Parts: sequence; C-alpha cells; structure tokens
Amino acid sequence: MRRAALMVVSLALTVALAAPVAVWAAGGRGGKKQGRVLTVIEHATTDATTDTGAAGDSAGDILTFANEVFDRTDARKVGTDQGFCIRVVVGTSFECNWTTLLADGQITVEGPFLDAGDSTLAVTGGTGRYRNARGFMKLHSLENGTKYSFEFHLVG
Repeated sequence: MRRAALMVVSLALTVALAAPVAVWAAGGRGGKKQGRVLTVIEHATTDATTDTGAAGDSAGDILTFANEVFDRTDARKVGTDQGFCIRVVVGTSFECNWTTLLADGQITVEGPFLDAGDSTLAVTGGTGRYRNARGFMKLHSLENGTKYSFEFHLVG
C-alpha cells in the first residue's frame, strides 16, 4: 500500500512539473513562439580603434563607436547606437557589447564581430518596448563596412 501511494505521489509530481518545463522549453508561450524581426542600418562613421599594446592590430585593442541607425530601407534615421569591442583574435574577431537606442526603447547585444563574414550576437536585454527582449542579432556588412545591417530576431 505504501509503495502504491509513493508511486501515485511520484507520478503526480512528474505530471505537475512536466507542463511548466514544456512551456519554458517552448519559449514561455505554450509552444507558440511569437517573435518579430526588426532591421536597422548602421552608418559606421565614428568607429575608432585605440591601440593598447603592440603597435598595429593586436589582442586587447579597443574599437569604440557611437553611430546613427536608419530604418531597413536606409531612408530615415530611427536612432543611434553606442558600444565597444575588444580585439580577441588578431585578423579574425573582436568581442563586442553595444546598445541600439530607438524611439521606443533600447536593445543591448553582446558577442563576436568577425572581420570576414556575418556575425551573430546575443540579445542580452532591453528597455521600453524591448524590456523583455531576448533572441539574437544577425550583423551583415554593407558597402565595404561603411554600413551594417542589424537584423534583430526578438522574442519577448
């Protein structure tokens, strides 16, 4: 009898925990991953690299910026960004952290900036309309690195 009661309690606990875990695993929406894609175009006009160690491109160098961002058609200014990157692998990548400031809130990202090819960074948070944001951002170089497409894939 005791063994049967223990099995019933164990089964009840398993069922009680399974639903919240399934909702969490599906993105908190019971399997309905609702998200949106927001694309802006950065004009990389203020990018500056500070040489911190050995002369030339070396680990530890710091890239800083505070640029204007435009809508996805690159026609209308919609905000600014600001941030920094630290050179990690010479000739290959920086590790970056920056915030894109828009009229309805801010989106913060962190991750690698690759010297060649597209990069994917994590959305680490936001404010205003984006206060619950999470997801990722695809970074794509345009016009030989004078502009960048920020494609935010947001959930929350």
